[in-house]
Amino acid sequence: EISLGLVGSEMCIRDRASILMVPLSVSGQLTLDECQRLAQQNYPLLRKYELIRQTTSYSVKNINKGYLPQFAFNGQATYQSDVATLPDALSDMLESSGYDYKGLNKDQYKIGLDLNQVIWDGGNLEAQKKVTTLKGVAQMAQTDVDMYAIRDRVNNLFFGILLIEDKIELNEELQTLLSSNSRKLESMLANGTAMKADVDVVKAEYLEARQQMTELLSMKESYQKMLSIFIGKEINAASSLQKPGAEMPASYENLRPELSLFDTQFLQTNAELKLLNAGLKPKLSLFAQGYYGYPGYDMFNDMFNHDWTLNGTVGVRLSWNISKLYTYKHDKRKIALSARQIETNRDVFLFNNSLLSTQDEISIRQYKKMMAEDEEIIHLRTSVRQAAEVKLEHGVIDVNNLLQEITRENQARIERSSHEIEMLKSIHELKNTI
Repeated sequence: EISLGLVGSEMCIRDRASILMVPLSVSGQLTLDECQRLAQQNYPLLRKYELIRQTTSYSVKNINKGYLPQFAFNGQATYQSDVATLPDALSDMLESSGYDYKGLNKDQYKIGLDLNQVIWDGGNLEAQKKVTTLKGVAQMAQTDVDMYAIRDRVNNLFFGILLIEDKIELNEELQTLLSSNSRKLESMLANGTAMKADVDVVKAEYLEARQQMTELLSMKESYQKMLSIFIGKEINAASSLQKPGAEMPASYENLRPELSLFDTQFLQTNAELKLLNAGLKPKLSLFAQGYYGYPGYDMFNDMFNHDWTLNGTVGVRLSWNISKLYTYKHDKRKIALSARQIETNRDVFLFNNSLLSTQDEISIRQYKKMMAEDEEIIHLRTSVRQAAEVKLEHGVIDVNNLLQEITRENQARIERSSHEIEMLKSIHELKNTI
C-alpha cells in the first residue's frame, strides 16, 4: 500500500466549506507534471512571495531616506542654579552710567530646529541596503523550499489514485470471474452435481468483492477531493490521471532549492560583515542648528535685554564612534560562526539527500526485479486456477480449493500493479530528491 502521510494543518482546511468549493473542474487526462504545476499555483503560500517583495521594497526605500536631510524639532525650558554674571565692579560702573543692567535670568527657553545632511557615511547605508535585500532573497528562497515540499504530497495523492484505479479494475475482473463460476455451480446444482452450499460460498465471495469495490470507490473519491483541493480544480468522473513514464532522471546533478537558500545565506553573512566594517568608519556631514529663545548666543546683550531672539549655527561635522571597537572582534566571530553553521546545514542536507537518493535507487531496482517475475507468477496462478475450475467440474476438488486459487491469482495481479505503481513513485521521488 502507498502511504499518504497527509495528516497536517493543511488538511484541516477540509472542514471549511469555502475551501472545498473548488470553482473550476478539469476533464480529460491529467498528468503528474500538470498537477504539480497547478498545485504550485494554487497553494496559499504563493501569496507570501508578493508580501516579501513589498516588505523588502519598503525597507530599502526607508534606508534610502537616510540620504535625505534629517530634521529634528526640539524645545526646552530650564531653570539653572546659577548663570554667568559680570564682575561687581563692572556692573556697578554700568549702573552708575545709566545702563539698566539686569543680568541673565535663571529660567531659560528654547524652540529650535536641527538639520543634518550626510556627506559620507563610510558605506553604512549601502551595506544596510545590501543586507536588507539579501534578507528578502533568503526569505524568497525559504519559501521556494516550503513550496517544494508540496510536490511529495501531490505525488502521494497522484500515485495513490493510480493504485486504487488499478485495484478497481482488478476487482471488476474478480467479480466477473466469481460471477462466471457462480453460474456454473448453479448449473451443476440443477444437474445434481453440486451442493447449494457450494453456490452460497461463491456468492458470498462475490458479495465481499462488491463490498471491496464500494470501499475502493469511496477511497478514490476521497483522494480525488484532496487532490482537487491541492490543484484548485475539481477532478470529476470524466477526468482521469495519466500514468507517468518510467524514465530515469537525465542528470543526477542536485538542483534542490535548499542549495539556493544556503548560497543566499552565505551572501547575507558577507553583507553583514561589510555592514559591521562600515560601522567602524568615520562619518562626515553638514549640519545647521537654529533656535528661537532666551538667552541667545550674544549673552552680553541678553544681560541687558531679556527678549527672545533667533540664533543659528552651520558647519561640517566629523564623527567617529570608536566604541564599536569594543565588540567588533566578537561580532566578527559571531558572523563567522553563522557562516560555519550554514556550511554545516548544507553538508547535513547533502548527506541526507544522498541517503534518500540511494534509497530511491535501491527501491527502483527492487521493484523492477519483482516486476520481472510478476508476469510469470500471474501466468502460473491463472493456469492453476483454470485447472481448478476443470477439477471442480469433475468433482476432484471442492469449492474452497477453487476460491483459494482465485484469491491467489487476484492477489498476484494486485502485487504486479502495486509493484509497478511503487516503481513509478520511487522514480519520481528520486527526481524530487535531486
